[in-house]
Amino acid sequence: MRKWLNGVIGVLMLLYPLAVYFGIRSVQPWQIAMALAALLLVRLVSGRTTGAASQGLIISALLFCGLAVWNNNEITLRFYPALMNLGLLLVFASSLFFPPPVIERLARLQHPDLPPQGVLYTRRVTQVWCVFFLLNGLIAAATALWCSFACWSLYNGLLAYVLMGLLMAIEYWVRIRTQDHVR
Repeated sequence: MRKWLNGVIGVLMLLYPLAVYFGIRSVQPWQIAMALAALLLVRLVSGRTTGAASQGLIISALLFCGLAVWNNNEITLRFYPALMNLGLLLVFASSLFFPPPVIERLARLQHPDLPPQGVLYTRRVTQVWCVFFLLNGLIAAATALWCSFACWSLYNGLLAYVLMGLLMAIEYWVRIRTQDHVR
């Protein structure tokens, strides 16, 4: 039941830009922020978030929701994707200074005996994701400030996910080509 609930919440979170785009026509911005806060609270209390980093990210998002409810304007809602990218950047970057890096932790789930070249590789991949979250966050903030609502929704609701998927596919291809232990 928890996995199903977490999956539904995950999908709804991914659809946030589209929900804002279509929802803003029929409800107030504070209502959209409250719906997001409700999803975040369910995720937080369901026990599916482990670790201080993911809990901190959710708490930051809840504080953002409070600001969005208080401001009750569309522009505040647009900054959620930029905030999430900033949060992910902080999580990934801090893991470089307080090892093991995020990608190494994920890799060790499948390869507990990660060889030294795998450790170095996962560190580099974590650095690449840091650059991605920085650039994606800057673009998300720029679209929130200077683009039309449709352009913001298109980038943050579709193109950002396409770019993320492309990065994952490229990383997988590079990993297959360069890492002996995954063959």
